Amino acid sequence: MNLDIKLHKIDLPDEISFSDKIAIDCEFTGLNLERDRLCLIQISSGNNDAHIIQLDKDNYEAPNLKKILKDKEINKLFHFARADLLFIKKYLEVDVENVNCTKIMSKIARGYSDKHGLKDLIKEFIGIDVSKQLQSSDFGGELSDKQLKYCAQDVVYLHKIYESLQKILIREKRIDLYFKTIKFINTRVELDFASFKEDIWSH
Repeated sequence: MNLDIKLHKIDLPDEISFSDKIAIDCEFTGLNLERDRLCLIQISSGNNDAHIIQLDKDNYEAPNLKKILKDKEINKLFHFARADLLFIKKYLEVDVENVNCTKIMSKIARGYSDKHGLKDLIKEFIGIDVSKQLQSSDFGGELSDKQLKYCAQDVVYLHKIYESLQKILIREKRIDLYFKTIKFINTRVELDFASFKEDIWSH
């Protein structure tokens, strides 16, 4: 697959616009919110394209990007939205509107599997065995071509995965359950932000 990958510094250019459904992923220097920082945000329209925004670690002013994230008319597809939304909330200081999460969809739809990682979903629904070797690489500095391709792979397949999982949810009559669950995502992020990491529903 030939990918159309574009790297943008600090923010999206003014002339770029998206349709009503985009895939989004983030890269960090680690997964500790107190220690690590948000480095990149990748966006795909679903047409084998990836816009990779390398954020300014000293500023995080990205008005064009923030406008898209807050746009209620644009459906935003994430995989493990909980982590991405948490870092976006801290560093870009916005609550993302109109969110869907393929990891949550998978857990509700795919009772036949205990593997809900993006690599597993790409293999099942796209038929490609992607490498996650660069998942632990340094995204805080200059980016190699291999890193850019890795970042692109995290978003270019999400539209098809979302559609495949949606079909299963509808077929198994679990789509309403998913919709009710995803409504909780921003509250879950608020709980994470307030350091409630445990399952608040447990005894």
